[in-house]
Amino acid sequence: MRTLIGIFGELAGLFIDDGLLALAIGVVVVFAALVAAIAPAVPIAAGIVLVVGCLGALVGNVTRAGKR
Repeated sequence: MRTLIGIFGELAGLFIDDGLLALAIGVVVVFAALVAAIAPAVPIAAGIVLVVGCLGALVGNVTRAGKR
């Protein structure tokens, strides 16, 4: 049972470990949804927002973690 709890704890830690990264990705997803709602004729715009936003959030997170 302890092993199972440990496994679930590690899995949760993968997603919850860095709250700022999760928040940034959440903001990017909401912004991409807004872009998709505003410009439904151009679905690539929402995709570009997702890719660039998530990569930007990841690079910022890695840079900040490297300074610690």
